[in-house]
Amino acid sequence: MKTAIYPGSFDPLTNGHIDIIKRGIKLFDKIIVAILVNPAKQSLFSVDERIDILTECLKDIQGVEIDSFGGLLVDYAQQKNAHAILRGMRAVSDFEYEFQMALMNRRLNREIQTVFLMTGLRWIYTSSSIIKEAAYFGGDISGMVPPLVEKRIAEKFGNPSGNRKSNQPEGDF
Repeated sequence: MKTAIYPGSFDPLTNGHIDIIKRGIKLFDKIIVAILVNPAKQSLFSVDERIDILTECLKDIQGVEIDSFGGLLVDYAQQKNAHAILRGMRAVSDFEYEFQMALMNRRLNREIQTVFLMTGLRWIYTSSSIIKEAAYFGGDISGMVPPLVEKRIAEKFGNPSGNRKSNQPEGDF
């Protein structure tokens, strides 16, 4: 069985993440979506909340497992019998960091390969941090995150009815 680890904070899960997972599952038999537990990082959602969100939002995609881990990614991948790390890249600005991480992971364990998928064009500007900031200031994040995530973010920011309606036309850009 070809298994890949798709690591990240997923704080919050975006439609860009889901795009990578849906395309990645065509390449692998199983994808383990693994939340990195980083106690030094301030998160909007707890690890348990993120596991619940991921489980609900990805329930219809066959071959996906949700988990969390701490420590070295290559050690976790080896424990899970995975042979690949799946990473999404939005722009050239992601390349340097991702390239360094891939080289370090390869140095630590040559048996685990890193596979990069370019983010779909409609998600190229989408990042978890930008979504959180826009939502914090009342921006419309619909269409960038699953409806459950939009609802949970609105609740976190004290706006349980959701974000204000966008003045943008329907569709991309």
